[in-house]
Amino acid sequence: MRILAGDIGGTKALFAFVLFEGGRLRIVHRRRFASGEAASLAELAARFLAETGGADRAAFGAAGPVAGDLCAGPNLPWTIDRRELARALRIPRTILLNDLEAVGYGIEHLEPDDLFTLQEGIPVPEGPIALLGAGTGLGEAFVLRFGETLRVFPTEGGHADFAPRDEVEFGLLRFLRERIGGRVSVERVLSGSGLTAVHDYVAARGLAPIDPAAHEGTEEDPAAVVSRAAIEGRCAACVRALDLFVSIYGAEAGNQALRILARGGVCIGGGIAPRILDKLKDGVFLRAFLDKGRLSGLLREVPVRVILADRAPLLGAASLAARQP
Repeated sequence: MRILAGDIGGTKALFAFVLFEGGRLRIVHRRRFASGEAASLAELAARFLAETGGADRAAFGAAGPVAGDLCAGPNLPWTIDRRELARALRIPRTILLNDLEAVGYGIEHLEPDDLFTLQEGIPVPEGPIALLGAGTGLGEAFVLRFGETLRVFPTEGGHADFAPRDEVEFGLLRFLRERIGGRVSVERVLSGSGLTAVHDYVAARGLAPIDPAAHEGTEEDPAAVVSRAAIEGRCAACVRALDLFVSIYGAEAGNQALRILARGGVCIGGGIAPRILDKLKDGVFLRAFLDKGRLSGLLREVPVRVILADRAPLLGAASLAARQP
């Protein structure tokens, strides 16, 4: 079986041609596009198919809520209609799902080296698994097992309210409210643009000195500039911003673990985590994750892992397509 799989976000659209043979999935070709370089998902997918040939089935994980056959996520450059997409690609068996939902279905297809363990915990095999992924936006989902059957349930938890925990974070909330002109969701902090906003807050409030040289002479995404300068220790404001970002990330992961009692573990996906893995490993993330008062002991038993492989959503989408009748 030949499957076209897609991981569709606000910044990038990643496609893979996947073969399903002997009960196993194998990626044989993949390509990345900028999401904004085409007028529709169908146009990008058609470009990819021109390189690989036709497919028997297709599945796309998209960054946003999927309602019936439609996905119009706040970070996508276009609305996706599954029926129109299937007709345009001439692939009747086309599936549309949330991008974190695709990651969830992809977990069981990853190799041990595709995951980095921040906390071993005491995993419960049948326990729920929490998923979080910060990238262009913040995705959240959870995974449940029913015997041998895995089910992934997407949420829009990334658009829940940002909950500050101390005076510095209350200051960040006020800063963002002024900038946005109203309500601040946690995605406004835990995303690429969120990291840039946190840096702007640190610099504007004088929480750490900024080194202009760290931001000059590059056309990179501003969030990538901040994270790299922080990890390399080249700008105190970047270091402080990334510390704050990672602490809030850990706190939100702990919140998600409590909401679903994630005894099966917490998996951190998205595009940002692999790029800041050294920072995630230094203890800031876990301290915030565990700082839950009377339930801190419970969270010490929850495994916490970072998904390093960007093929997880592609494999997840393909696996769902393969199992459809």
